[in-house]
Amino acid sequence: MPQSVTVGQDARPIAVLSREGKGPPVVWLGGFKSDMRATKASALDAWAQANGRAFLRFDYSGHGESGAAFEDGTISRWLEDALSVIERFVRERPIFVGSSMGGWISLLAARHLMAKRPEIAPAGMVLIAPAVDMTERLMWDRFPDALRKSVQETGVYHRPSAYSDDPYPITWKLIEDGRQHLLLDGPIQTGCPVHILQGMEDPDVPWDHALRLVEHLPGDSVSLTLIKDGDHRLSRPEDIERLVAAVEGMA
Repeated sequence: MPQSVTVGQDARPIAVLSREGKGPPVVWLGGFKSDMRATKASALDAWAQANGRAFLRFDYSGHGESGAAFEDGTISRWLEDALSVIERFVRERPIFVGSSMGGWISLLAARHLMAKRPEIAPAGMVLIAPAVDMTERLMWDRFPDALRKSVQETGVYHRPSAYSDDPYPITWKLIEDGRQHLLLDGPIQTGCPVHILQGMEDPDVPWDHALRLVEHLPGDSVSLTLIKDGDHRLSRPEDIERLVAAVEGMA
């Protein structure tokens, strides 16, 4: 049964699942429109249970079992959700596991924690198809001019998704807010080792995007695993094995 944490001036309820255990807590940061009970997060929870490890997962506002409307979401709000949960539940330096948008949130959260709460800044990160700067590089830059104009005029684009029968609303507010959090214009400091898992058949986050991220992590210990036949989700049994091994390597 999830616990609930109230976040922000609008008092939005954030659903949290926290498993007690030994070792650095593993913190799951999910992707855009994903939830904390999805395949990879559930597989890591099973690993944590079997190994007596601490594991923390949650749903951003507008996702899964958390409150608020998805359309009201921005990178700023979802980062605030993540930091509020981490600062509430984590007592020692954790291992962040960030999937897709969660990879971007992980890097932003690490930057904040290194400056404000170094005692709970991450000791390691595993990033799965990290969609860093996705609102600009993977959305806006790819939109044709007519679509850009439509988003600005109407405030939203309902983007078809391969992962849902319902389209994903991409709001102008999300695009604008994302520009406050862009990381790929300069060096990115994490203060910890980083292991990136990236599928080369990923249609949403191209593998050269992961290479670009590596180029911006100059001062840290970084490893990149390219999976030749891997897709965006990386949820096959062999992908889960790689993920668990990467987390164990960090922990």
